[in-house]
Amino acid sequence: MTVRRFRVEGIVQGVGFRPFVYRTASALGLEGWVANVNGHVEGEVAGPPQAIDEFAVRLRADAPLLARVRRVRLTGAEARPAYGRGFRVRHSAPEKAGAAPREIPPDAAICGACLAELRDPRDRRHRYPFINCTDCGPRATIIEDLPYDRIRTTMRRFPLCPRCAAEYADPADRRFHAEPVACPDCGPRLAWEDLRGEEALQAAVKAVAAGGIVALKGMGGYQLVCDAGDPAAVSRLRRRKHRPAKPFAVMVRDLPAAARLARIGAGEERALTSLERPVVLLARRRAHGADPLAREVHPGLATVGLFLPTTGLHHLLLDELARPLVVTSGNLTNEPIAIDDAEARRALAGVADGFLTHDRPVRSRYDDSVVQFAGRTRITVRRARGLAPAPLPLAVSAPVAGAGAQLKHTFTLAAEGRAHLGPHLGDLADAPAHDAFLASYAHLKHLTGIEPVALAHDLHPGYLSTQWARAQELRRIPVQHHHAHVAACAAEHGVHGPFTGVAYDGLGLGDDGTLWGGEILVADLSGYRRVGRFATAPLPGGDAAVRHPSRTALGHLFGAETLGSPHPYPWLTRHFTDRLDPAEVAAVRAMVARDVNCPRASSAGRLFDAVAALLGVCDRAGYEGEAAVLLEAVAGAEHAAALDRRVVRVRGLWVYDSTPTLADILRRRLDGEPVSRLAAAFHLTLGMVTAELVARAVDDGAPRTVCLGGGCFVNRRLLTEVKRRLHAQGLRVLVGGQVPVGDGGISYGQAAVAAARLARKE
Repeated sequence: MTVRRFRVEGIVQGVGFRPFVYRTASALGLEGWVANVNGHVEGEVAGPPQAIDEFAVRLRADAPLLARVRRVRLTGAEARPAYGRGFRVRHSAPEKAGAAPREIPPDAAICGACLAELRDPRDRRHRYPFINCTDCGPRATIIEDLPYDRIRTTMRRFPLCPRCAAEYADPADRRFHAEPVACPDCGPRLAWEDLRGEEALQAAVKAVAAGGIVALKGMGGYQLVCDAGDPAAVSRLRRRKHRPAKPFAVMVRDLPAAARLARIGAGEERALTSLERPVVLLARRRAHGADPLAREVHPGLATVGLFLPTTGLHHLLLDELARPLVVTSGNLTNEPIAIDDAEARRALAGVADGFLTHDRPVRSRYDDSVVQFAGRTRITVRRARGLAPAPLPLAVSAPVAGAGAQLKHTFTLAAEGRAHLGPHLGDLADAPAHDAFLASYAHLKHLTGIEPVALAHDLHPGYLSTQWARAQELRRIPVQHHHAHVAACAAEHGVHGPFTGVAYDGLGLGDDGTLWGGEILVADLSGYRRVGRFATAPLPGGDAAVRHPSRTALGHLFGAETLGSPHPYPWLTRHFTDRLDPAEVAAVRAMVARDVNCPRASSAGRLFDAVAALLGVCDRAGYEGEAAVLLEAVAGAEHAAALDRRVVRVRGLWVYDSTPTLADILRRRLDGEPVSRLAAAFHLTLGMVTAELVARAVDDGAPRTVCLGGGCFVNRRLLTEVKRRLHAQGLRVLVGGQVPVGDGGISYGQAAVAAARLARKE
């Protein structure tokens, strides 16, 4: 008999791995033990060498559904005459200081077996909202400490009843060592005012059916729910939540229900039905007859964010109501999602008509993840529930952290080849969001065991994340915003050498103290140089221009960078200015002429804003990026001829002169060309401009691997056009898939840059 020690690394706690090891070893006739140790699974097996070899193969090949096995190690072979103790699941070992970083399992949507039990009147968990097993249910949102055992989760408040305890202890049961296991006799219970259980559920169902708004306590925090087909209910939700235009996500009962509302490709179907259950942005189908979705759900857009139920509670609601539901974050706009019951009642008292809550605490807030597809390319818009905090690969040895940006904030902790991208926390603009960041950072640092030796942050001194980073007693590594964008893309794809970066977004502080946003860089993970950019234009009123695209358009018309192109003639600009308030036009003209509160920016995102305003698509933005989103929607599937464009050499940089493009838009609009065609023409033109800027850089010696980053590449039409044209030049084109392409991926890029600089001992 041979005895070997084994160690399995990866996401192997909280996923039914010890029960799997028990069953695998027993099936092969092996003896020994298994336990959770320092975030990994360790143990000992004894038996014939061939059986042990097969055991090692099966640990990786047959791992549980939620497991992510990164490494299997066998050590310490020795011969013994007998072992004689069978195979056992041991209690978890105490944590050891200095252990390797631990990996935290994300939450997983309800599995098929649990869903069948939920709907089976003969099952003892029939209609029990908190049903789960080793293959599904809460993980990251309930873990208080590691190693992962019930006593170190928020489920410790619910002692197991005899039947659940028997399942938990039975190696043949799929709930063997399922830490969140519960049933109606011993687990969490629903509540609605003084009602409990099924009565509470029915009260919520009646409220939604009557046009009410319900605050529902989900796995990762509170959600606001209403009938997606009721215009009055959706409008009330918008008004109360202070969210005038940003689209809402819609939850539907199953895949056929989703297919009735939207066109679904193969990749989109896989995402919708995956255990992560993200919101998937899809192209709407044309409604035949009455539209089951109120147009207030996604005003002005031809896309809709759909997702399938994630928990038993969601399934019960949808089964009862038999209609699509708006299911959106339980917060006021710009505040973090509520997780504490008292906090939720305070924050949402003026929004919700009732609260469907329960007595299982949420330890960590996780909003819903959002993904979309451009052809077969998957883009992560928001990495949250179901995806975070599962680790991503990152070439890093010394532990580092990325503090993130200001909008769509995340943070990253990285060590030993893995990066843990924290949950999406929204816009880091005020005290509640900042407090949520501090709490999430401290908790994930504790769970992973990562103690950073260096902290990377944005250059912008006004970002709360930058201010926090500068107050820490760690080595601080400032990282330019757009370098972080393209570094995130490169690091995700394992690009360590030089690459060409295309960073298009709203605004980020450049290393010259000006605002950037339309940048071509030659870079590696440790540094960069700027080789191309968009022409600059003033932003009259600073942040006010971001909220008012018409101001941005006026800034371009009155003060665009002088690069040799004539400014549009007054008779052209009047086509735009005549529909605006004359006093505002005069004020903006004076501000630009005197250079008063008019910071200049080379921003692709702000150019989208300007074009949207010139075409009458959006003069006032209710949320970040609304003008660009509406412009893409207006373009639809329209085909058009490209607009005038010009690329010039300015002080060693290739610069896109946008003035001819804007003048051509005004001219063609005056000639009666439809807005949709001009919107399509603008997307085409930006694709051509990008291809030319990159081609000029490559001719000058830039690398032929191109990494795309920045929130503008959430625009599917722009992304598709840019990729197509760069591929036609024989270039390798990469874009983030698992890491958010917008500011939600900045912290990962910052960590990648910090790791590279530390490795070079900079």
